[in-house]
Amino acid sequence: MPVRVLIVDDSHFFQTRLKDIIGQNASLQVVGVASNGREALDKVRELKPDIITMDFEMPVMDGVTAVKHIMAEQPTPILMFSSLTYEGARITLDALAAGALDFIPKDFAEVSRNSITLTQKLHERLLTLARKPQEAAKPAPKVTAPEVDFIKPPPRPIPRRSAVKPKLVIIGASTGGPVALTDVLTKLPRNFPLPLLLVQHMPENFTKAFAERLNKQCAIEVREAVDGDQLRPGLALLAPGGKQMMLDKRGNGAVKIMPDDARVNYKPSLDITFGSAANCYGDRVLGVVLTGMGSDGCKGAELLKQRGAQIWSQDQASCVIYGMPMAVARAKLTDRVLPLKDIGRAISDEVG
Repeated sequence: MPVRVLIVDDSHFFQTRLKDIIGQNASLQVVGVASNGREALDKVRELKPDIITMDFEMPVMDGVTAVKHIMAEQPTPILMFSSLTYEGARITLDALAAGALDFIPKDFAEVSRNSITLTQKLHERLLTLARKPQEAAKPAPKVTAPEVDFIKPPPRPIPRRSAVKPKLVIIGASTGGPVALTDVLTKLPRNFPLPLLLVQHMPENFTKAFAERLNKQCAIEVREAVDGDQLRPGLALLAPGGKQMMLDKRGNGAVKIMPDDARVNYKPSLDITFGSAANCYGDRVLGVVLTGMGSDGCKGAELLKQRGAQIWSQDQASCVIYGMPMAVARAKLTDRVLPLKDIGRAISDEVG
C-alpha cells in the first residue's frame, strides 16, 4: 500500500507541483489537497492520510494553528514547508513545538525547475516520517576536507569507560531534535557547572531563531555560536546552520566556526564537533546523540570513545527517527541508552 499524502497549501502552483513531484514515486499517493488549515482539518477527518505536507502562511487558518488542531484531534505525521527567512524559522519552530515532525525549505525556484535533489529529499522525508522505519541509519559520508582529517579514526582499541568527570557536554540531533533538545536543556539548572556545545541539523537563519527560543525557555544561557566564543559553565553554544563548529586546537577554551565545505554532507556536522573535542578534551567529554535521520556523530563518537570519553544515546521508543542513536548503539559506542525524558536530569547528575 502506498503512503497516502494530504497536501495543504494555498498556492495552486505549489499544489500542482507537489502533486507532480510526489506522484513520481510509486510508494506515495496524493489523496487530497486543502487550501487552508480549516479545510485541512475536514480533509484529515475524511481521508485519514498517512502524512501531511503543511504550508505555514494561509488564509482562514494558518499552518501552526492547523497543526495544533490536527495533533489534538487526529495525530498525523506532518512535514512543514518553511521559508528560509528568520520569521519563517520562528514560525516553523512553533509548528515543531505544536507537533509537526520535520520541515523542508519552501524554495519556489527549486520547485519550478523540477530539482532532482528536492524530489529525492521530499520522497525520502515523506516515506521516513510516515513509516518511521527503524533502519534509518545510513553510512557516514566520506569526509576529506583538510580541516576534518581527524574524523578518520586511528587503529586503536576502544578502552573501557573512564571514571573521570567530564569538562564539556556535546549534544547532537537531527530530525525531531528541536523538541528533544528543548526537553533536555530545560531540565538543566541555572548553575549548571559545565559548558555545552549543541549541533542540530538546520539551515542558516534557523539556528539563530532556535538559539533565541531555547534561551527564553531554559535556565542556562543558550546562543548561536560565533567564531572565538569562549566556553564557560552554564553556556550552551549552538552550531550555526551551514557552517561547522570546532574547538580551537590551541587549547584556549574557544570555538572555531568554519565555513561550509561541499565535501561535508552535514552542515553543521556532529562528527566534526565530536572529533575536534576528542583532540582537545580527550576523556573529559560527555557526548549525547539524540533523535535523527542518518548516522552523523558515529565516526566522531568512535574517536571520543578511543580517548575514554562517555557516549550516551536516546532510546528507540522516544525518538522521532531512530537513526543517529541507532548508529552509535550498533557500533557498540554507547555507555548509556536513555529515554528522552531522563536525559536532562541524568546529565545534571553526571556532572554534579
